[in-house]
Amino acid sequence: MNPSTSMATLSASISALADPPPKLMDGPAMDYFVIEMVNTLRESSSVAISRTKKIEQEMVEAGLLPPPGSATATATTKRESARDSMSSTPRLDGGKGELSEEDEALRQRLESIGMHVGANVAERLCHDRALFSDTLDAIKFICKDLWVACWDKQVDNLRTNHRGVYVLQDNTFKPISRLSSWEGRADALRRAKLYVAMPGGIIRGALARLGFQAAVVPELSSLPQCTFQVKLPKGS
Repeated sequence: MNPSTSMATLSASISALADPPPKLMDGPAMDYFVIEMVNTLRESSSVAISRTKKIEQEMVEAGLLPPPGSATATATTKRESARDSMSSTPRLDGGKGELSEEDEALRQRLESIGMHVGANVAERLCHDRALFSDTLDAIKFICKDLWVACWDKQVDNLRTNHRGVYVLQDNTFKPISRLSSWEGRADALRRAKLYVAMPGGIIRGALARLGFQAAVVPELSSLPQCTFQVKLPKGS
């Protein structure tokens, strides 16, 4: 073998190891994955809720818990609901819509997964950047870099009241761009609330990794448009 050819082959092999070619994936594959993930987690949430209710019923029958209709049980439920609401983002629908118990459990799981994904994506995108000292710079990073990395485009519109509240609007939000329902628009919007839970978690997780603790509330009015209201505490 010609020495020059051998050296060229070796150089190409070393280059491939140092900078491997990107592995591409068909675009709709992620959409199919999300659909299956939502269905799987729905079943998981249903099983978990049924198990919890069974245990609670056994404790009531054993006299360890008051019956569900008693005043004590009602007060306990209210305390637990208040505690739960402090540990998660506000309700997607601001309390106006209706999410079943199972759907709310599913929403929380999807948001939690999104937070882990968002934190890891933000760390990967920012590994060679300086820390963001300004809130607006962090939000612009979310609108541009994170949006492109996750959803192949930038945010269509960004608004702020200059008091820590930012509104990010995507007119054709990819995770819900193919959503529809034979039962009509209202059912499609209800389903969409679950499909924007994970993206909301991604935004929240990314900001948390950047050092900003935020509340992120997805808002839906007409598909496929989606608006995310991001609220940062004063002084961030």
